[in-house]
This record gives sequence, structure tokens and C-alpha cells, in this order.
Amino acid sequence: MASSPPQRCHCAHGCVSRRQFLSRVGALAGAGALQGLASGAYAYDLGTPVDAASLRPHPKVNVTGAVLRFPLPYWLGWPGTSYDVEGHSAEYISTFTQSAAGLGVDLATVETPIENDAGLNEFMGSLDKRRPDAVLLILQHIGCWGWVDRVAAMGIPTIVFSPVGTSFTGHVKDISRRPGVHVVSSLEVDAVTQAMRMVRCKRQLEETRLLIVSGGERRETVLPGLGVKVRYVPRRIFREVFDRMPVTDEVKAVAEDFKRRADRIVEPDAEDRLNAAKAFVTAKSVMVGEEANAISMDCLGMVGARIVPTPPCMAWSTMQDVGVTAGCEADLFGALSLMFVSYLLDRPGYMNDPVAETAKNRLIASHCTSGTRLRGFDEDPVPLILRHHSESDLGVSPQILWPVGEPCSLVSFTGPGQVIVDTGTVEGNIDTPPAGGCRTSVEISMDRIEDARDVLGFHQVVTWGDHRRAVDAYAQMYGLDVIHSPERAPESERGQQS
Repeated sequence: MASSPPQRCHCAHGCVSRRQFLSRVGALAGAGALQGLASGAYAYDLGTPVDAASLRPHPKVNVTGAVLRFPLPYWLGWPGTSYDVEGHSAEYISTFTQSAAGLGVDLATVETPIENDAGLNEFMGSLDKRRPDAVLLILQHIGCWGWVDRVAAMGIPTIVFSPVGTSFTGHVKDISRRPGVHVVSSLEVDAVTQAMRMVRCKRQLEETRLLIVSGGERRETVLPGLGVKVRYVPRRIFREVFDRMPVTDEVKAVAEDFKRRADRIVEPDAEDRLNAAKAFVTAKSVMVGEEANAISMDCLGMVGARIVPTPPCMAWSTMQDVGVTAGCEADLFGALSLMFVSYLLDRPGYMNDPVAETAKNRLIASHCTSGTRLRGFDEDPVPLILRHHSESDLGVSPQILWPVGEPCSLVSFTGPGQVIVDTGTVEGNIDTPPAGGCRTSVEISMDRIEDARDVLGFHQVVTWGDHRRAVDAYAQMYGLDVIHSPERAPESERGQQS
């Protein structure tokens, strides 16, 4: 697993980075304070704060860029003699280098633009030796598409930026649908930033260990095609660490932070908030001890058996807001869907149970854990209300009020190689009571789907914004099978649904 650089602390007190925490854990192990995992004696550092954001993987991501053009000066042909080739080349390279740096991506653009076959052959030779994570081709002439085809055929994920004036529909129609290629035929430079985010997402998935806290066995596997490592550990580990977790200054500060962030508190009292804070600190300690970047737990089973005094809903919401996947019910592919949205879009997702609202033909996405920074990790949070967990009347479960009238996307992995994606618009937030179910319940009108009863999947992840094309582009680049809910029910079912 790639080591993580020190991260800005998001809590209300001093924290150490994941690297520093692991170093201290290692020192304790050397002194005999921690016993080996194989012995069955699971012990974790309970007193050292760690910045939750540092649990998110920060792998090395290398992209090689090049400008493709014909020798200057131009005469006739697109982009035309009035096009400032040198100026636009410098502008695009500067813009993409800065945006890549902001994503933690190393974009190295070759100094000399490629203007002939000899230059292209030299460039392809260097690519073959280095094999970067992706290549970015910046087109500056409409006649360079044969060169694009040759680079794309090398099998390295290829991003092509074709600013308006360097292609016709015929140039992009076929290659833009080719596996392993993503074409941006546009003046929207942010689309290239999103393309580089796709490359980073792939590397983050490969560098992630997802911890599933459930059952009584310990084992580990790797998801084919994605590279995500999945470690299963007994659910008693979380309970044991929670029971031993002292009420540290960090726990108190986190509990106060929950109170400060809330627009309103309905049922939970100070003890409930303290237990929710202990769940957050416990999760971080277990994740660091297990060298994990993400977590999903049999939370509902533990609450149902009264093993813990609070579900981890508020802790999970806080994790999601700093880019760390924390999933419900030990659902492997639900957690994977959360992780995918977080890495690909830099915003939290909301795993939910789908409910059909038949009177208004809408979908209600209902569950206990949603992030609050819906528009992005660095954006302002949406309103948060602290409630008891609806099904048990225990602890703290956040009610997140989603912005009405804004687009959203539903993303759901059904296996390591297949993902469902649909889009819609948020129409409202359902209160409990009068409704039953979970505290956060978001009412959605679906796009392209005639009947909300036909929405595919369960534990879909809802995220703010329309990202159908972004998911489709990632799937094309990295070989996922994308499916969408049917626009109309099959003929055989229509009579039943009328």
C-alpha cells in the first residue's frame, strides 16, 4: 500500500498523520505492547489521534503529455492561420500541469512539440520504456489524428484533448468509443482535469485496502480488474476496541464538533454524542492497525444484538466528508460504489435503500449515513440534523438535507466488473416521522426512466451532480461493463405496472 503524505487535520484538535501513527504503532509492537495478529490477541493504539483524511490513499500517478501539431507557420486547413498555436499550447500545458498537481498527479509534458513521424517514433519509444499510467495528447492541427491512432494502439490509457477547430465528427466518432481511450473534443479544460481524475481513481483503487468488519473469520482477497484488496476481520474487534477506548481529549473534541456542526439536535444527548465520537476514533484506530484505507461494518447486526450503544452513522458521515469510504452493513459492493464515487468525483456518496413513491412516480433513497459536503470535499456542507438511529432509537444518526432542484447520480457496482449508473433530480427530503425508515430520505425524480419502480440495483450510491458521462468514460477507459435502468418496463410487465 502506498504511503500517504501528511494531511491537513480536519478535526478540532491536534492530530498526527497516518505515517506518524503507523510509526508509533510499530514502536509499540517492537516493545511488546502489540501482539501479533496471528495469535488472536488484537490490540490497537488507543491514545494517538490520527487525521482521518490521511487514510485516503495517495498513490504516485504519472501522466506523460505531448503536443501534436504540424510545422509552423500554418497555411489553410484547421485550426487556421489566425490560430495562436504557440500561445494556446503554452496555455493548455500550464493549465493542465496545475490541475494535475492539484489532483496529486505528476504530469510531465515533453518539451518539443511533435511535428513529424520521426518525432512521433521517438516519443512512442520513450512511452514504451516508461509505461506511464496514462498519456495526454494535446492536438494543435486537424491532420494529426493518424498519430493519435498510433499512440492509442500502444495500449496505454490515452486522453486526447482536441480543442474546437482540430477535429470534425468523423475524426472522433470511432476512436472516442474505443476501449482505453478518452477523447475531449471541447474548449472545456475542466473535462481534461476530470480525465486525469479517472487515471488517479484507477491507481487509488489499486492502492486501497477495504476492511470488512463482519462475522468471525479473518481472510483477505483482491477484487479482479479493480485491484482493491479486501480484508475481512471478526466484528468482535470493533466492539473490543470500542469498549477499551478511553474518553480522550480527541473523543471529547469530536463530540463537541458534532454538536457545533449540527443545525439542529432532536433526540441525541451528550452521552449519545460522546459514544458516536468514540465510534469515530475507534474506527480510525482499527483502520490504522489493519493498514486499511476504507471500512464497512456489520453495523445493523451489532446494533440489533445490542453489542454497541450507538451505530457508527455519524462517524461514517464524518469519514465520507474527508474522502474516506465508510460503508454500511458490511456490503462489499456498496462500499466499492462509495469508494468509486469518492475517488472519481472528489465528493461523498450516499449508500441507500431504494423505495418506490408510486403516487408521484419518484424514487426515495433512504438510509442512515450521508456525507454533508455533497458538492465536494472542499465545499461548504449542507444542513445536518442530529437524530437517534430510527430503527433502534439509539445513538446518533445524521439527517442530511439534500439541495432540492439539483441533479444527482445513482451509482452501484453489481460485481467487480459491472456498474449501474442513472441520473435524476432531487425533489425533496422526507422527515421521519411521519415516514418510517431511515433518517436521511431523499426524494428523486429519475431521468430517462418512465417508471421509478424499474430503477435497478440496491444500496445504490447517490451523489450530487449529473455524472453519467464521467462514469461511462471511466468504464470505457478501464473495461467496466455499464448498464442503465430501462427507460420502459418490458412489454410483459407493463400490464402489471399500469
